[in-house]
Amino acid sequence: MKDLSLHIIDILQNSTRAKATKIELDVEKSTADDKLVLRFKDNGCGMDEAMVKKVTEPFFTTRTTRKVGLGLPLLKQNAELTGGSFNITSEVGKGTEVTATFGLTHIDRKPMGDLAGAVVLTLSSYPDVRFIFHYKDDQTDFVLDTDEVNEALDGMSVQNPEIVQYLKEMIEENIGKQS
Repeated sequence: MKDLSLHIIDILQNSTRAKATKIELDVEKSTADDKLVLRFKDNGCGMDEAMVKKVTEPFFTTRTTRKVGLGLPLLKQNAELTGGSFNITSEVGKGTEVTATFGLTHIDRKPMGDLAGAVVLTLSSYPDVRFIFHYKDDQTDFVLDTDEVNEALDGMSVQNPEIVQYLKEMIEENIGKQS
């Protein structure tokens, strides 16, 4: 994948396929610690210990539409190429948490890509899922919770094109352009 936003979309879609009703995405960027952390947490169906061990193998997938699953293996590889780490924990019936830590300034770290677009694509594609996006860096601490968005919209859909554009612009204004 050419940038991290594509990884984000892929992992968030994994959560929706796991029937999650609540998905959290935390993005934490620290120049002092020279790290970028992507943390995904959902309350989906979860996985047993054997499955957790297999999901980072490139030729393992639970999907029936194809024979390979590269999302998690590529995310793990990209994190580790930067001197970072990858961890996945899961419990059947409780959900899954994936954490990928990257060397922020490492030459092999992929660019962030369109983070705001990835977030808005996900929340507008799955309007019945509660989505919480938390972005934190040295100057910013921003949270977008679709429960609060839906309350403010008072019956309007987050799938409305004007709302989608507004949310994307709001995220970009609060977190800036990412690299």
